[in-house]
Amino acid sequence: MDIFKLDGKVALVTGGNSGIGLAYAKGLVKAGARVAIWGRNSEKNTAAVESLQALGGDTAAFVCDITEQAQVDDAFAATVSHFDQVDICFANAGGGGPRGMLHQISDADWQGVLDLNLNSVVYTYRKVIAHLLERKAPGKLIVTSSVAGLMGMGYASGYATTKAAVLGLTRALAVELGRNNIQVNAILPGYVETEMSIKTPPVFKEAVLRRSVTGQFGTLEQMEGIAVFLASSASDFMTGQNIVLDGGHTVHPM
Repeated sequence: MDIFKLDGKVALVTGGNSGIGLAYAKGLVKAGARVAIWGRNSEKNTAAVESLQALGGDTAAFVCDITEQAQVDDAFAATVSHFDQVDICFANAGGGGPRGMLHQISDADWQGVLDLNLNSVVYTYRKVIAHLLERKAPGKLIVTSSVAGLMGMGYASGYATTKAAVLGLTRALAVELGRNNIQVNAILPGYVETEMSIKTPPVFKEAVLRRSVTGQFGTLEQMEGIAVFLASSASDFMTGQNIVLDGGHTVHPM
């Protein structure tokens, strides 16, 4: 269907060199978008670009530590120089943060997870929003949150706090930017098999499966469709929303 096509659009995906970010990028490429990837690891960036080009995508990667505003500024300038524009932004990069009870988490570790999962989104969105408003162009802003932003998640308070915070940011920006034809939404994955998630303890995985209505973990391929939907004109009347992809985990009572 034409409403899902992304021909002529440029999408930026932070953390797009692996995991869920790369899955988003694959879906976007298949829908016709040109895709810019930001990641800290140049080797992973190169491998990701090769995999996207194999799908026929016009892609490029830029080394960027999104926790540093100056690096975000430079990467965005390089992205616009290469592609001429950015129409869609997936603020996807992030991490699990420190484990343990809140009083055991150091100031440095707490600040680190805030920078990685929250401040980096602000740094990236600032550049994209200013660019879209200057062009008077429609746009799509999508952040990767987590079901941890909705549920209680002990011993990972930094992760849960930041993933909840970006939901508030999503609603605020939806209000700010709605009249400019810029939609802002959040994707909240449940347990999806990625490099990060496979490192979780077996007892945690067993608990997830017990609560999953489908009895399955999510796959990266299942992340492609939601990326295309939120990036395309199919979602033009949706903004400020939390889209949960969790196999029914959050609706299961036990």
